[in-house]
Amino acid sequence: MAGFAAFLDLYATQPLLPLLMRQFSATHFDVSLTVTAATAAVAFAAPIVGRMADVIGRKRVIVGSAIGLVAATALVSTSASLTQFVFWRFVQGLMTPGVFAITIAYIQDEWPSTHVGRASGAYVAGTVTGGFCGRALVGLVSESAGWRVAFLVLAGLNAVAAVALAAWLPPESVRAQPHPAGPANTMSRLLRNRQLLATNLVGFCVLFVQVAVFTYVTFYLSDPPFGLSTAALSWLFIVFLVGASIVPFAGRSIDVRGYRKTLTIGIATGATGALLTLIPSLPVVAVGLALVGTGGFISHATASSYIGIVTPRDRGLAVGFYSTAYYIGGSLGGSLPALLWSIGGWIACVAMVVTMQTITIVVALKFWRGARANDAVLSDPMA
Repeated sequence: MAGFAAFLDLYATQPLLPLLMRQFSATHFDVSLTVTAATAAVAFAAPIVGRMADVIGRKRVIVGSAIGLVAATALVSTSASLTQFVFWRFVQGLMTPGVFAITIAYIQDEWPSTHVGRASGAYVAGTVTGGFCGRALVGLVSESAGWRVAFLVLAGLNAVAAVALAAWLPPESVRAQPHPAGPANTMSRLLRNRQLLATNLVGFCVLFVQVAVFTYVTFYLSDPPFGLSTAALSWLFIVFLVGASIVPFAGRSIDVRGYRKTLTIGIATGATGALLTLIPSLPVVAVGLALVGTGGFISHATASSYIGIVTPRDRGLAVGFYSTAYYIGGSLGGSLPALLWSIGGWIACVAMVVTMQTITIVVALKFWRGARANDAVLSDPMA
């Protein structure tokens, strides 16, 4: 439910981008800011809420942020201009990491090390489901009742999720109870952890790819020869459900085969899918997008789970740093391809995506150790 709540709104504007271009007489870059603003806000807020959760407790931050998302999502519907729309999307992003980032830290604390991968896979499956529902609902409701009503519907779903988290999420165990802020060198120690920095770069590349593909493919498929409508574009995101069904198995793969092998599988799957989208056939493009999404979800589950291996202490702040890198990648993935689009269209965007995927696997193979989730925590994470 936490994963569902965190991702219900974050990318909900993707199927709306061609519609928003017409509504506000805006450019590709202008409307892409409705995605970038939210992800940039997550990148800014993640370390702050990470430290807050370490001090006052995981559940308090998760539930409080979920409630904040209700108000922020409803306020998007009041926008009278694209500037206001982007502003409220930024506010949505500020509320998101309290759910997204802190749930990852919660998993690391509450599950035994032998099952962290599986728990992370279950959480990511929830994010996939939320991401699909947000995009599909916004597209379908906007087609029939307008985008303002669509965001009110999302706010209602956010309220249901917030109530469920408040009622059902177990409080932290004794070993994960709120504790005072750590020593002054905590941040310095994390920033000197080369494996954590490498994991942050992996996260940066993973979300860059996901946002770039699923943002700009809407322009690609709304133009000839495809000419898809807003409703049709929203249904396209049903491919995310493929990833939702596979990610739990990927979590088991982390526990059994290790992090590097599982990440390699995810990256290879995503790169294959990106290349398939170049074939001008809608069914083939849909298969390609399913592979891109699945590969990205496997890679994210792997990277976020690996944080627990290299950061035995201050995991809330460590996950906050990871989330910042992850969402900076998403922010740039939502805006940078606009520059390439004017040069080479979708082909240029795919070339950028495959380059980023190559960088991801090179970084992981160089800096990650071949640990499994049930191995002991590394004794020297600075090494």
